[in-house]
Amino acid sequence: MTTEATLPSRTPSMAINPAGVLDDLEAGRLRAAEPDATAPDGWHVRAEVKAAILALFADRTSRSWTAGPLTFRDRAGIPPRADLAEGPWRIVPGGSAIRRGTHLGDGVVVMPPSYVNVGAFVGAGTMIDSHVLVGSCAQIGERVHLAAGVTIGGVLEPPGARPVIVEDDVFVGAGSALLEGVLVGRCAVIGAGVTLTGTSRLYDLVRERVLEGSPGRPLVVPANAVVVPGARAMPGEFAKTHGLSVSTAVLFKDRDAGTSARVALEEALR
Repeated sequence: MTTEATLPSRTPSMAINPAGVLDDLEAGRLRAAEPDATAPDGWHVRAEVKAAILALFADRTSRSWTAGPLTFRDRAGIPPRADLAEGPWRIVPGGSAIRRGTHLGDGVVVMPPSYVNVGAFVGAGTMIDSHVLVGSCAQIGERVHLAAGVTIGGVLEPPGARPVIVEDDVFVGAGSALLEGVLVGRCAVIGAGVTLTGTSRLYDLVRERVLEGSPGRPLVVPANAVVVPGARAMPGEFAKTHGLSVSTAVLFKDRDAGTSARVALEEALR
């Protein structure tokens, strides 16, 4: 990801003081996972960052905040962000919520209603369309388009689990769901309605292989892949008799100029 250049060299794992973790996450000084060319799949999970966030939830008391006509009530240690009117982004009116401890890069656009949870990182120039959930600690790259109704799963426990990662210049189509630590490589296109979990099978028609993740090493969608919904027949005579199949994801081509033109977002909308 291009955001790697803005990060300090990888910090060794160590305890992090929860008192300042929200400020550091918002500024991009800390991330729940960060690019690392020496790590498996190119990413290093910062378990100590998630542990510091979890420590803030240990305070069981709640308090209330107001923002205009809206009232919020939440854990005292995780308030809503109060600086959204001041940053280099657009939070379009209509009911979105951005929790503290989220990083929003320059030029990010959040369409209503959407929700971005604690620990998430959203890179510069990314479009979060309406009815999108960006879960806790998810890592979203630069110039990504999360189309309407996309769900990006979150993770806080266990602290060492990889969050969902979407690298730079990815398009995620309407109604898609990326869950359980899936990593989507840069410039990939996820078609509308695709669901990918950490242990999903991805059938690569281009290279005639099956990509599959595991709980310990979740699925990786290759860079430039174009993934669409598909189906595969279920085994057994009963399934055959009744014509049963299960949904699956199919990598049916690599991204080309025509694909890029179809998923391009008008610059005026950013």
